[in-house]
Amino acid sequence: MEWFTDDNVNKFCSRDTTFISKEDAMQYIADVVIPHPWYRAICLNDKPIGSIYVSSFHGSHICRGEIRYEISSKYLGKGIATKAVKMVGSTIFVDWPHLARLEGVVAVDNIGSQRVLEKTGCVLRKYYHVKGKPIDIAMFSLLSTDQ
Repeated sequence: MEWFTDDNVNKFCSRDTTFISKEDAMQYIADVVIPHPWYRAICLNDKPIGSIYVSSFHGSHICRGEIRYEISSKYLGKGIATKAVKMVGSTIFVDWPHLARLEGVVAVDNIGSQRVLEKTGCVLRKYYHVKGKPIDIAMFSLLSTDQ
């Protein structure tokens, strides 16, 4: 899981996990990856070079899932993440029929990941109605703490 020690990858990840040893990686796999309901490796020539997973929302938002992925920086810009997201999109709704929408969120300065999601159609499609017709939107936000 070399991407877990890749600073170019980790700067965009919400997790604080870093591996110092193989045992650390194995413990993460045992504690997080294996029990996760939908977690997969991204492989190239049978070698894992990243991971991709979907988490389902709970409560009234159970029809939505969030996709997250990471790939070793030496494989960025080659279309691998885009292909992986497309593969998930073609299977997740079969694996999890309760989902109606798959969402992805990206850090503003993670331009590469934004491009992946744009190329795979992950915008809020048919999210808002204008003059009786559903339209696609891009979402932005202001916070109550903004000046």
